[in-house]
Amino acid sequence: MTFFDKVIGQDGVRQRLLGDLTAGRVPHALMLTGPEGSGKLALAVAFAQALLCDHPSADGMPCGECPSCKMSARLEHPDLHFTFPIVRGSKIKEAKDALSDFYIKEWRARVCESPYFNLNDWLAEMGAENQQASYFVAEADNIQRKLALKASQGGRKVMVVWLPEKMNQETANKLLKLFEEPPAGTHFLMASEEPDLVLGTILSRTQRMMVPPLTREERLRACPQRDERQQLDFFVMLMRLAYQRRVKEMREWADQVAAIGREPQKSFLQFCQRQVRENFVCNFRLPELNDQSEEEAAFSRNFARFINERNVIPITEELAKAEADIAQNVNARMVFFDLALKMIVLVKQ
Repeated sequence: MTFFDKVIGQDGVRQRLLGDLTAGRVPHALMLTGPEGSGKLALAVAFAQALLCDHPSADGMPCGECPSCKMSARLEHPDLHFTFPIVRGSKIKEAKDALSDFYIKEWRARVCESPYFNLNDWLAEMGAENQQASYFVAEADNIQRKLALKASQGGRKVMVVWLPEKMNQETANKLLKLFEEPPAGTHFLMASEEPDLVLGTILSRTQRMMVPPLTREERLRACPQRDERQQLDFFVMLMRLAYQRRVKEMREWADQVAAIGREPQKSFLQFCQRQVRENFVCNFRLPELNDQSEEEAAFSRNFARFINERNVIPITEELAKAEADIAQNVNARMVFFDLALKMIVLVKQ
């Protein structure tokens, strides 16, 4: 078995990756970018297995049978390294110990179970739903130590970097020289959802490859357990309260959303932006352009007419501003109540 067996869809990206491998043009720093749930991490781990395989096929596919492939499939290959955002939590008392290695057991178990999870899921795995995950400065030193060692198997070394946009400037700056001049045979495989937030000097040292969003059917295959019902309920309630101008209930709605945690709030605002786009497209009566569940489509049949050429951009912009405010730790109750009040005017334009 190869890790590519866990990748849902993305045949085009897979072919491009393996084509670069067989042609000998794999960059030392590759950034896979795309929306949440598109499979960037799954592709990065699968490609890492291909890079480390002892006996790849003519088209670059890992054999799945050699010792390197078997160790890579368990995420235990000595030359396959991982770095990812963490929280200090109860496991880590000192800043010098703030290393992703403290969570590597949980990380391996989570990725092996399914590489299709988001930051909210990972925060829950660490028991820190309401904290902000980050790369601490100590992580940069740890990465440098790992990659300074010779490859134990005599071949390549691979560092998979999940969500590099969570790396602060101090941490990123310490890694600039490593990204620019990595040891021979070293590859960075990054999986990013917001590449524009990655430090520009690191971004300029990477080659980017876009990973398109999955279809709804593919997303359900990748994350059958994910329940978007709460997000839809919050969205429907916001729009109905805005239309009815029920300010008191809006304040209660803001309190409810403020209680779910910062990362789920950001995910909800991204969901709202997608729903605004889907409702706007509904007005063109071209169902093949829509990507909604039955419940979402049922609400859109009556609501879509309120999203039009006059307000689709202003509404999307306000949702994006609210997402940015939440990311900057602005008081969530204030952000969501302010957003709800603005919706009163916007949904009736």
